[in-house]
Amino acid sequence: MTKKRARNETAVPLTDQLADRWSPRGFDASYEIADEDLTALGEAARWAPSANNLQPAHFIVARRGTPTFATIVDALRPFNQAWAPRAALLLVSVAETSRDGKPLRFAEYDLGQAVAHLTVEAQARGLNVRQMGGFDVDKVRAAFDLPPELLPVTVVAVGRHDPSEDVPADLRERDAAPRVRRGLGELALILDA
Repeated sequence: MTKKRARNETAVPLTDQLADRWSPRGFDASYEIADEDLTALGEAARWAPSANNLQPAHFIVARRGTPTFATIVDALRPFNQAWAPRAALLLVSVAETSRDGKPLRFAEYDLGQAVAHLTVEAQARGLNVRQMGGFDVDKVRAAFDLPPELLPVTVVAVGRHDPSEDVPADLRERDAAPRVRRGLGELALILDA
């Protein structure tokens, strides 16, 4: 049996969830996230590393068709509003930046870890994730009455990719374009190995 070629070209083989991970915009507008998959995504985020085990990651979770989902879509920049409503799930990732009056220095880093773990679990379950920075932070804060210590960092779309003509042509083209990354040698500022 021959193994399919990984989507991402890597210098050495990686686990399938990383070698095949990508962030499409063309989502299947009829796909619904199973309760078990939603729980698994939460568990993956929950068990991500956390400085001093402070666990400053929080999520606003919304399934397509709910008022919370519509509120999140309303806070997106226009380009993201064009495709994100097709996702099965939208999450606002929120960092708790202070607790009991003390800053949590690694809150955004820990939140990024939680989203990364959620992303890998989603990929393992045949789901796709696209993270967005293009949203109005103040609009999200106001809509969900978030206190100052809770910082919305990204909006995360989760669902299944749809390459069909149901997805606008410009999004299909972007999703089909070759993936490009900096070379591995450009990551290391200092390599003393």
